[in-house]
Amino acid sequence: MIEIKFKGRGGQGVVVASELLGRAFFIEGKFPQCFSLFGSERRGAPVIGFLRVDEKPILLKCQIYQPDQLILFDLSLVEEKEVIEELKPGGTLLINTDQGIEAFKNWRQFKIGLIDGRPIARGAGVEGALNTTLLGAYAALTHEVRKETLIEVVRRMIPIKTESNIKALQTAYDRVRIYESLS
Repeated sequence: MIEIKFKGRGGQGVVVASELLGRAFFIEGKFPQCFSLFGSERRGAPVIGFLRVDEKPILLKCQIYQPDQLILFDLSLVEEKEVIEELKPGGTLLINTDQGIEAFKNWRQFKIGLIDGRPIARGAGVEGALNTTLLGAYAALTHEVRKETLIEVVRRMIPIKTESNIKALQTAYDRVRIYESLS
């Protein structure tokens, strides 16, 4: 089983990202389980999404406390120690940031993907919603799901700015900077 946790803010597309990725895994024959947590429903409020994926039906019904993969839409929501304690050893971390790998030297025990999603989303015409951008980067970083499947899901589930979202996904897929763990 793969457990994935998404952390971001309201309006960034955290919930939609977990749903799109879950649907992509389903299309590829896996069994996804997707759910989210958020407090006050407003733009900018912290939002956490969860996704479990397995080869067989999932019966577990609880939060994900120690994910295999962590997707950070907004770096300001986490502290260095928190990530180290939360992410499973040997885990994978995708970070939306304009910083270089040197800023994350204490996280190098994890496989890390860095993507500056805001300019990609803006350039594609989808502005603050980072969901498809980060999913493109996720596909390239993990190879858990095919980029073509994600594009198919975007075509089915995103009725507005569909081509702009696909452009953001493809651009991020090509631009994510990937760093293998040093441990």
